Amino acid sequence: MARHDDLLDQGLRQAPEPETAEQMSRRRGLKVAGGGVAAGGIGLAKAGFLGKFFIYLFLWNGVSSAWRIGGWIGIAVVAAAITTYFVLRSRRVETMALPTHDDEIVLPPKGTTP
Repeated sequence: MARHDDLLDQGLRQAPEPETAEQMSRRRGLKVAGGGVAAGGIGLAKAGFLGKFFIYLFLWNGVSSAWRIGGWIGIAVVAAAITTYFVLRSRRVETMALPTHDDEIVLPPKGTTP
């Protein structure tokens, strides 16, 4: 009851204007469009196209900035950095893929207790 008493103590207030049908449909339309954009983005990301697009976009911006800053030398520096990244990454993957002696599991012969 205390809440009702608080509202009564505040007195009369002006009610907000109700939304028109056009305002409600515009709001729903924006939600539907936002859902469509999100679903499309999720589909592109799932297929791997969205990540590739951003990689190529960043690569293009890096090359164009390097060209503006240093000409051919800037592009050579960017190419060297990219090559170094891929070489180090492939070496890391190769070392992770090689089995070591410690990875082998040796089981005791049957009938014996460890």
